[in-house]
Amino acid sequence: MLHRDTVDTTVLPPGERFGMWLDLVARTSAPLRIQSAHSADFAARAAFIDLGPIQLIDYEYPSLDATRTRRLIRRSDPEMHILALTTEGVGTSSQDGRHSEIRTGEFTFYDASRPHDVCHHATEPERDRASSTIMLIPHAALPLSPQRMATLYGGRMSGSEGIGALLAQFLLQITGRPEQYHAADANRLGAVGLDLATTMLGRHLVAEDAVPTEVRRRALVTQVQAYVHRHLGSPALTPQVVADAHHISLRSLHRLFEGEESTVASYIRDLRLARCRRDLADPTLRTQPVQAIAARWGFSDKAHFSRVFRAAHGLSPQAYREAHSDPARIVNRQASTDNVPLADWQSRQPT
Repeated sequence: MLHRDTVDTTVLPPGERFGMWLDLVARTSAPLRIQSAHSADFAARAAFIDLGPIQLIDYEYPSLDATRTRRLIRRSDPEMHILALTTEGVGTSSQDGRHSEIRTGEFTFYDASRPHDVCHHATEPERDRASSTIMLIPHAALPLSPQRMATLYGGRMSGSEGIGALLAQFLLQITGRPEQYHAADANRLGAVGLDLATTMLGRHLVAEDAVPTEVRRRALVTQVQAYVHRHLGSPALTPQVVADAHHISLRSLHRLFEGEESTVASYIRDLRLARCRRDLADPTLRTQPVQAIAARWGFSDKAHFSRVFRAAHGLSPQAYREAHSDPARIVNRQASTDNVPLADWQSRQPT
């Protein structure tokens, strides 16, 4: 599965937890001057996922105020941007004279190579917890001019509509369910996340031409594929329906998929067949009729489903079920999280 390292300060005595957190932040993103009313007992957690061109960090911590000063920048400059999605609590972000209040479900964006202030406080005093999911993006990875992006530093962007919503869903899915993805897909997932982030930033610059054409194309492909996944069970899902949902012509949709491994129609068909194969081989679904499984994934015509399935796999759906379903073998997977002590985690980090 996609590898995730988790660091939990509660593995140490209360008096050592805040120092552990300061060192952790300095090593993984950038050194910050952090103040918190809970510094005497700072119970916090961070989960790290490396996606090649980008890194994701899922944070949970008590209310805090953080400042990155010029002095800290001179000591360590990681040369990266930080795109942060607030998942619980409310905060403020300030950089280059811009100051914004960031609420749950909103992004903020800043440059770790410039001074900035970030505050993040819980909204429920009785449960003083705040959380965020951040994307670390090397300067060189963004195909947008730093001069153009400077207008976004310290600002806020919606994570509930448009590209922002798609990016937020991507971040929450990857960090919340890493066991659903293969480690071999890390770089490809990182490229998808980077494309979405680049497109969102470009849209907020109100300069569509600032985003390279190929980046825009891949981001739209990702939107289309996410739409197909959400509506896969609908028999009405066709290329025309997909094109209409994205306000483009059918011809434009086909042209969009020319750079992919399949047409949009075969993408829908193959995804439906994959879901049917999975359910047919699932011993817990042996009592469900084949046609019920087919209908669940958009194949409303029994004869058509049988023809398509046999053409793809050389077997009828029933024969496939009998060949692959073993009632004595039920695999129960439970996602595991590695709780890595700081000393072990640090030993793996570059000096």
